[in-house]
Amino acid sequence: MIFTAAVLLLGSSMLSAKTWHLQPGRDWEQVSAQGQDRYLSAVAEIKQLVNTGKSRAVRKAYNKLKKEFPEIAGPDLDAFIKAEILFSRRKFTKAVRSYDKFLADFPQSRLYEAALNRQFSIATAFLAGRKKRVLGIFKIRGYAEGARIMEKITDRAGTAPIGVKAAVAVAENYERRGKFDQAYSQWSLISSQYGGTGQIGRNALLAMARCKHAAYRGQNYNVSSLVSAKSYYENFELRYPQDADTYDIDKKIAQINSQLAYKQFSIGQYYRRTGNKQSANFYYRMVVDDWPQTTAAKMAKAAMEDKEPSGEKEKKWKEKTIKKLEKLFL
Repeated sequence: MIFTAAVLLLGSSMLSAKTWHLQPGRDWEQVSAQGQDRYLSAVAEIKQLVNTGKSRAVRKAYNKLKKEFPEIAGPDLDAFIKAEILFSRRKFTKAVRSYDKFLADFPQSRLYEAALNRQFSIATAFLAGRKKRVLGIFKIRGYAEGARIMEKITDRAGTAPIGVKAAVAVAENYERRGKFDQAYSQWSLISSQYGGTGQIGRNALLAMARCKHAAYRGQNYNVSSLVSAKSYYENFELRYPQDADTYDIDKKIAQINSQLAYKQFSIGQYYRRTGNKQSANFYYRMVVDDWPQTTAAKMAKAAMEDKEPSGEKEKKWKEKTIKKLEKLFL
């Protein structure tokens, strides 16, 4: 649920084992122990109000908090509260702009991370399909808006955990929606910026292979994505041998080999239909030599030896073979 209270985030940023506030012209100092219970109680109350979207009550509760604890008051808190009110009203687009202004005006505020987390929650909602109004009339899915917000979070946070998390969220969203080229580009960016031999690098490499493989559209299309996918899977197997079995890397490489073989076999079949037996046999031979363990290799060998059945038997044989090949792509 994205409506977690800003004050909960404020509590996690300003309250660890202790409670902190900002003195004008001074650093953060501790609030007295006697005031901590009342402060935490007020924080819990505001959390509940934000959760239920009671924006007026939220404003009143914040004003009460500032009056009771004037030490925490300041322009950064006022700006943060303004954004929070918009958030509680579910005015996400305006809230994001308000958080943007806060982040630009108060980069040293202790609420900076809380604002980034709030924007992450809003972006997550848009990436999940929440609609946004366009031109004041139309409502469309906010996928692009969610990606834009996440990208700004990454720009601001850099290599901090929330920056990496935002970049990954965009890549995963593209992949879930079947936009494999965009997903690959995003994973590639993640690999170059946060890669290495750690978990992020491992996940990005595997995802790049997965996206390239998923982007292949069949034997009527270019096989460059298959070649790239195979290269990434082989690289993954080389760099992370302990994880190869977990992700069935050998099986995936074998599937790609079968797809590559069938692509070349289909070219041979084309030349055979046009009467160019020499060219057809060239491709058949390539299939047999390069992918000898595949179904396509058996078909190519039979074609070269003119052992393919004819007439009604040929029709049944082709139907049976096509069903076998379809399993490679479905």
